[in-house]
Amino acid sequence: MARSNFLFTSESVSEGHPDKVCDRISDAVLDLYLAADPYARVACETLTTTNKIVLAGEVRGPDSLTKELIEETARNAVREIGYEQEGFHWKNADVEVLLHAQSADIAQGVDAAGNKDEGAGDQGIMFGYACRESDVLMPAPIVYAHRILQRMAKDRHSGARPEFEPDAKSQVTLRYENGKPVGVTSVVVSTQHKAGVSQPDLRELVRGYVTEVLPEGWFPPEEEFYVNPTGIFVIGGPDGDAGLTGRKIIVDTYGGAAPHGGGAFSGKDPTKVDRSAAYAARYVAKNVVAAGLADRCTLQVSYAIGVSKPLSIYVDLHGTGKVDEAAIEMAIPRAMDLSPRGIREHLQLNKPIYARTSSYGHFGRTPDADGGFSWEKTDLADKLKSEIR
Repeated sequence: MARSNFLFTSESVSEGHPDKVCDRISDAVLDLYLAADPYARVACETLTTTNKIVLAGEVRGPDSLTKELIEETARNAVREIGYEQEGFHWKNADVEVLLHAQSADIAQGVDAAGNKDEGAGDQGIMFGYACRESDVLMPAPIVYAHRILQRMAKDRHSGARPEFEPDAKSQVTLRYENGKPVGVTSVVVSTQHKAGVSQPDLRELVRGYVTEVLPEGWFPPEEEFYVNPTGIFVIGGPDGDAGLTGRKIIVDTYGGAAPHGGGAFSGKDPTKVDRSAAYAARYVAKNVVAAGLADRCTLQVSYAIGVSKPLSIYVDLHGTGKVDEAAIEMAIPRAMDLSPRGIREHLQLNKPIYARTSSYGHFGRTPDADGGFSWEKTDLADKLKSEIR
């Protein structure tokens, strides 16, 4: 039986966190390729450390995308984040580009040919989740953790808060009663800052953002409000800790409130179902909730490399369903084609829309006019309801 009274915690990390710097670079390279060729293939991994950026992986795209252009793209990504520090600077860092052509063995399984449809880029399981805890149908702890850092980053970029540097982390613990969030028991924010900023001053600066984001009356007890609990945080980003693409998959998704298939997103084109099918699973789960079919929905899909159709579809409504789970499982493929091609076309994923996803979560975001975050739309709700039999 599911617990109804408990504490639950989720964390977020800023765009300047070392791993997120890598995600941003990898997705910027992906956008570069998709802008040049919507059907380009990209699997770009990035490593960062003190004034060093290394890109590796497999690509297939126009020859006009030279190593020099890829290096410029990586530097621009770091500049946009805001790194101009002695130990990590967009202009001075050494950039090594080790991308090479996609494996022909992988390509033959993924490419459409003859009567064979486009296959999945890998085997794997992907999960989607939605619930009524927040206005964006996401778990509340991860929503608040993201929003605190987003607000801090906005003021850092605008110059309103020059005390802040790019690297930051947040953590929010919520108390649940009868399965619903009723208050915050603790908040942790660690932020890189300019030298000379006092810890008491920093605490008061951060307090304003936490107060702004949390519902009225939800600020935690003073002794449970932690700001830079280790003290001074001047050395940060890749200079303080090496970064790698794909190491923040729980931050990227549901903050631990739902299962995760294990695959990372950033740097991967839409043929990689690690990314596209996870987006589709979120899209379907969100539309199940938006349609009023349940208050919570977990969806799992699975794939085999080179095979177009999903091998399985599983739905769990956590006891909140208005209809049977099996009926929804049968309705989903009638409402949406979950083949890699079907997902790509339905959600219009062959666009340069990915750099913006690389921080503050891939889910719970506002759909953009150019197709960004298309998987956050609720335009499938009526179709799902009509397919329930």
